[in-house]
Order: sequence, then structure tokens, then C-alpha cells
Amino acid sequence: MIIRKVGVEEEMFLVDPSSRRLVPVSGRVTSGEDDVEQELFLQQLETQSDPHRDLADVAADLREARRKAAAAAESAGARLAVMPTPVLPGDDGDVTPNARYHRMMRRFGEVGRRALACGMHVHVDVADDEEAVAVIDALRPWLPLVQAISAGSPFDSGIDTGYASWRAQVWEAWPSAGVVEPFGDAAGYRAAVEALIASGAALDEGMIYLDARPARAYPTVEIRVADVCTDLRDTVLVAAVARALVTTCAEDWKAGRQPEAWRVDLLRAARWRARHDGLGGVLLDPLTRRPVPAADALATLVRTIEPALIAAGDHDLVTEGIARVLRDGGGAQRQRAAAGEDLDLVAVVDDVLARTAASFDDD
Repeated sequence: MIIRKVGVEEEMFLVDPSSRRLVPVSGRVTSGEDDVEQELFLQQLETQSDPHRDLADVAADLREARRKAAAAAESAGARLAVMPTPVLPGDDGDVTPNARYHRMMRRFGEVGRRALACGMHVHVDVADDEEAVAVIDALRPWLPLVQAISAGSPFDSGIDTGYASWRAQVWEAWPSAGVVEPFGDAAGYRAAVEALIASGAALDEGMIYLDARPARAYPTVEIRVADVCTDLRDTVLVAAVARALVTTCAEDWKAGRQPEAWRVDLLRAARWRARHDGLGGVLLDPLTRRPVPAADALATLVRTIEPALIAAGDHDLVTEGIARVLRDGGGAQRQRAAAGEDLDLVAVVDDVLARTAASFDDD
């Protein structure tokens, strides 16, 4: 079984250390930093790892990238906050001065203006476009579980949304985002992308915001459903699960095993449960399609990807990581615990800032 390389991209916010509000200083933060990039809004930036087979190397890259970004943010009078959504009221986004971004805003209006959110994208090696499309077709019922593991955005602009991952709900508003019908092969994928762009639902291929897609610049499948995780242990857990899912789906395709057909409406229901409940409620089991406690759905996940986890040396990492996030409730529960009964959202931001700093200070 092939041990595939994995790379991770993380989006994150810049926060004023006094007010704890987002600050539009990414231009100053990224200046002179080759490994730190601007994003859609000036309150955001993005870092990434190199591709590695050993997830410890991925974690080391991300830790160093966070450290560099935090130092650059400090020099611009800001602090780095690894969180998926703005927590405090009044945190609006200033569009990065980029012609393409401004075209997006003109076309998509409020959908674009509300897209102030930070995700994590996992890239996993594939052999070619045909394997990539076969994998993304088969991944569809499993990705809600990846979303649930990472869910860490219950608050948005001063309110408790009632969701574990509000970021996923926000991102769903883009007309080129979300779950789709199977493409069948690479030609089917290209035809679908061309039709979406021709319809006006996407400016270009960079706006194909599907839950999983063949990456434009790399020979990878890019899985895009996860909230950015404050805790790097959660990031690595998501990366390990993503790699094992890609490997499992690719092996099934090579063996001629076809994925079970799922209606898009049921997939949407599975995704809704994941972003609403996270790890604290019910998820759809990808094999039985029935709602079950989150722990049972994740047990199905581990059984299904177990050969790939063992081959990559990730079995203990994933089983122990899933037990940990089920025990503590994941990122969403950690934010709600920080808020307390009084809904102290400044305390939430302070907790995120402290845990962000700990994620690159603690080797």
C-alpha cells in the first residue's frame, strides 16, 4: 500500500492585542515573509507545510510556520489567532486589494462579504487526475466525519450560532461550494468545472470550492471541509484521517470496487448534522446511512480506514486522537467552555490566543 505524502494549508486571523478585535494588517505581516500569504481579507493570512510522508514532519512545518507568522504579526502590532470565525461583534473584513478579490465581491455581493472565515485544507498525493476524481467521488459520505472532527466555530460576530462549525455554514453560501454529484472520470470533472465557470457561479477554477477537488497546482486531492484547528494535535489528526481515506478510496478504485450511490440530499443532511452537532451529538454512519452517536460513526470510520492507518503508521495516532476529541468535545466545546455561562466572548479570544501561542512554543 502506498504511503502518500500529505501537506496542510492553514488560514488564520490577526487580532489586536488590546481590543481582541480583528485588524487589517496582513499586508505588513506578509511583507518579506515568503511562507506567509495574504487571503481574501486583510484580517487573514495563510501558512502551509511542505508535503511529507511522516506526519511529525508536517506538524513541525506547521509549528514553525505559526511561529514565523506570529513573530511577523507581533512586528505589525497584532497577534496570531488560529480560529475559524470572528468571535466578537463588529468584526468585519476589509477586502485585500487584489483585482480578482474585488471582482468576486462585485459579482457575489454579501456572500463574499460574509466569507470572513478560516479553514484548513489537506492535500494528499494521487497518481493522476483519473485517480483523483475516483477518490473525490468515493469520499463524499466520509467527509462529514472529517468536518465533525475539526468543528471549532460555534461563535460568529458576537453570537452563539447553535452550530459546532459555523464556518462550514458560511462557506456553503458560495454557489460553487459544497457537495456534488459523482463526476465519473477526469473528463467529467473538467466538463463540470467548465460548466460552472460558464454559468457565472465561479470566476475561475480557483473558485471551485468543492468539499474535495483535484488541486490546481499539485498532483493531489485537496480536502477542504475542515475548520482550522487551534490545537495542532487536531490538525494532525485530520491530516491522518484524510490520508487514510484517500488511500482507502484509491485502493477500492484500483480493485474495481465502486462506491455506494448516495443521493445529494442525504449527503447534505449528513453535512448539516456534522456542522450542527460536531462531536457532541449525532452523525450519519457512512455505511448504514442511519443517524448514530458521533462515537459510533467515528468507530465505523476507523474500521474502514484501518488498513491504510496501519500501513502509514498512523493507527495509534488516530485512535488515540479520536478518543481524545470525543472526550473533550473538540474545538467547539473548548470555545464554549471558555465562554462559560455568561458568554464571555473576550475570554474565548484570550483562550484562542493562549492556545495559539502554546501550539508553537511547546515542542
